[in-house]
Amino acid sequence: MAGFRQLAGEQMGRLTPEAFGAVKRHPVTLVLYNIRSMWNVGAMFRTADAAGIDEIVITGYTATPPRKEIDKTALGAQETVPWRHFADPQEAIAALKGEGRKIFGLEIAENSRAYTSLTAEDFPLALIVGNEVEGIGDALLGHCDGVIEIPQYGVKHSLNVAVAAGVALFECVRAFRENG
Repeated sequence: MAGFRQLAGEQMGRLTPEAFGAVKRHPVTLVLYNIRSMWNVGAMFRTADAAGIDEIVITGYTATPPRKEIDKTALGAQETVPWRHFADPQEAIAALKGEGRKIFGLEIAENSRAYTSLTAEDFPLALIVGNEVEGIGDALLGHCDGVIEIPQYGVKHSLNVAVAAGVALFECVRAFRENG
């Protein structure tokens, strides 16, 4: 039988927020578009921190830190993950494209490709996740360079937006680390 033992916080090799600020991050930006739940926003900050991505871009009516609801689920990640806000999502996309990022939507859509199909040519990238009910929408999908999709095998054909973002972000990081 294997000798497994849970590690305590000081045994995990955690970086301090100051040290984390100096670490080279993965070339991935998470774009939050019209996210209703501030708890989802906080959860995505926490996941972005864990994945070590470049930044979060907040668009539309998505709430921005500081908010107690975001802080509750972010657990401090709102302080360690760089973020910026654009009221207009199309302005955000234009800025990200101007910085050399390819824009991908995370959506069940016509002509999408598997979320596991990312290659070195897809980086640096910005991944748009959309509203919990309406998704990204055709208007923004029209500005994307590609759309990736997580396969769905159940009845609902949807994941919580924060869960979907987590699945996709860690796949982006894996693809970059293996191919980048």
